[in-house]
Amino acid sequence: MQCYVYRSRRKQQTYLFLPQRDDFSQVPASLLKLFGDAEFSFEFELSTARKMVLAEASEVKRNIQENGFYLQLPPGEEQAC
Repeated sequence: MQCYVYRSRRKQQTYLFLPQRDDFSQVPASLLKLFGDAEFSFEFELSTARKMVLAEASEVKRNIQENGFYLQLPPGEEQAC
């Protein structure tokens, strides 16, 4: 699964992972408002074999498949989804 990552300009170390570039249609409006302006960071191939620093790839993939996005918060903050 190709994954597109956006960083929040409002909140440091907060990232939004999407399955399609620039498609925020599955992200709730209230979350987008809190997230602020989204700046494209990078894209990568998401697979369960991939090692990620702050999340399990399988959890990210599951959230994207179920919700249409994954929100990564800074370390020590509770995940919202």
